[in-house]
Amino acid sequence: MKTKNFTFTIIPLLLFTFAFAGDTITEEKFKVFGNCGMCKSRIEKTLKINEVTKATWDKKTKMLTVAFKSGAITADSIQQLVASVGHDTEKFKAPDSVYNELPGCCLYREE
Repeated sequence: MKTKNFTFTIIPLLLFTFAFAGDTITEEKFKVFGNCGMCKSRIEKTLKINEVTKATWDKKTKMLTVAFKSGAITADSIQQLVASVGHDTEKFKAPDSVYNELPGCCLYREE
């Protein structure tokens, strides 16, 4: 009987371990341009995806700290996602059509 209970306990634990063994969490920081609390909300909301475990944008420093499953997504892909909602990053520029639709307080580019 003890062996049977032990087996039923260990097998699910091993399956759980193997399922997540390939996910290495990587943390990176990079500059993301924006101005206000609405920018912060938009940037962080964009990264509420399964592959990203943490995303915090600092309005003062313009730095995004992001932790992600490196086997599932890349830092470049994360920067492209942020740019796709109107926020330039160190590597990618937001499309003008998206940037121009941001609220006035969120417009950060110098003309």
